Amino acid sequence: MLSHAENIDALIERIALCQSRGDAFFPIGIFPSYRHNKYLFYRRPDTNIFYTATIVFILNQVKGKVSAKSQTIIEHITARAIKNYPDFQNKDGLKTYNFWKTKPSKHFPNGSIFKHFDHFRIPDDIDDTALVYLTLPYSTEDTLWLKEKVKQHTHPPAPKGELNESQMGVYSTWFGKNMPIEHDVCALCNLMYLFEKHQLPHNEYDETVFAFLGEVILEEKYITDAFEVAHNYATTPLIIYHYARLLGDFEIPQLEVCREKLINKIKQLLDNELDTMNRVILETSLMKLDKNQRLTRTQNRTADRSEFRTARRTGQNSFTYFIAGLLSSYKNPILYFFAPFKITQMEWECEAHELALIVERTSEFAVKINNANSEVRSTD
Repeated sequence: MLSHAENIDALIERIALCQSRGDAFFPIGIFPSYRHNKYLFYRRPDTNIFYTATIVFILNQVKGKVSAKSQTIIEHITARAIKNYPDFQNKDGLKTYNFWKTKPSKHFPNGSIFKHFDHFRIPDDIDDTALVYLTLPYSTEDTLWLKEKVKQHTHPPAPKGELNESQMGVYSTWFGKNMPIEHDVCALCNLMYLFEKHQLPHNEYDETVFAFLGEVILEEKYITDAFEVAHNYATTPLIIYHYARLLGDFEIPQLEVCREKLINKIKQLLDNELDTMNRVILETSLMKLDKNQRLTRTQNRTADRSEFRTARRTGQNSFTYFIAGLLSSYKNPILYFFAPFKITQMEWECEAHELALIVERTSEFAVKINNANSEVRSTD
């Protein structure tokens, strides 16, 4: 059996092999992903920056925990990936980023229908922008500019006691002028991660965001209304995972009340969760949220079984990391009613990203094993 370090090395090598060398669908450095809707018998190669930036973010987060050999591979992956970022930058040169290429717009690439309709041409968004900023050496000054920019695309914070107070002042997902105000807690976690990384002082908008993020957990909306609070992620495990990334790396007093609730929910879900990739992200989340958590032998075996395969290839999963609701931006209540239904959504799959999630989980576990061994040696 390979050691955890050897598993990680092999997985990172495989991720590097997934990165495009340049073909008809994917430029050099992009990680191939595919959008699909099984109800419409639809599947297309999708050239987006989201998965590439997410993979680069995860790999650089674990870089300090892996071998020198894997660190070098991560550096090469990153260098190839970030060369694509300018193609997804705001069409007017602002420092915001889009899911798809912008100059010219390449929305729904490699398709036959949606790419011809301006309705499906999405504006820049906080999620892709935050991930790009987190994987480029953007300065604190640049991030302060972004913080002012996002304020321009949401409602001002509401006075205490006013109707819908909890969502007034929460940063919207979209930068576009003609898009409705939307709040996705996973995208907000990524944005606040960026702001916390640069240690930006909290303003009234940030406080409103933290209050909203706390409300979603304390009122269990992440369980009962996952699609409503996270249109592009829409599952309880994925919402937990994004909170765990934020709370695992930063102490945010306003959200500490959520930590124990999230830990307890993860343990409850792990007792019943059969989907392999959901287990991977839940176990990662547990280790990030509870630094003293000791994993079971079963969880150790899960990491070993994940060594050279993705759950998608085993046929054991229904895991989708990212979705797009084709009707979720409509204000018409009749159309919006159908937005949560799978037939009105696009789902994305990306093998390299699932491998990166397994690397993240295995590296977290390896750190815990090393820490436990150090404790044993210190008591001998």
